[in-house]
Amino acid sequence: MPMRRESFLAGVQERGKYETAEEADRVARVVLALLGAHLVGTVRAELAARLPESYALILLNPLPATEPLSPQRFVRATTAWIEGATEETALWDIGAVLSTVASAAGDALTREVLLQLPPGYGLLFGRLQPL
Repeated sequence: MPMRRESFLAGVQERGKYETAEEADRVARVVLALLGAHLVGTVRAELAARLPESYALILLNPLPATEPLSPQRFVRATTAWIEGATEETALWDIGAVLSTVASAAGDALTREVLLQLPPGYGLLFGRLQPL
């Protein structure tokens, strides 16, 4: 069952300490579009099924990635897409969104997602240890 939009946004807003749901929505859209470009197949479909529909569509219809981004390049790409962001604020935004995604996905699916990503993404998802 997908997480409700309000619950997802509340999670991002709380984790990111954003003043408004609109700000949480803005960063969620950017991070999920970048993440979706790096996931394929059933893992991406299963993750999308756990997210609210509007975010699932972003995850399922990303801009295609030309190459896998290291965690550091993912942060830089996020910085470029969020107006006024620095690498430090983008890292904060990514953590707020991806830790909420991990909560919606559960441990087993989050592990599958991390297996599709270059090493080092665990920390971006709020996981202290790599697999």
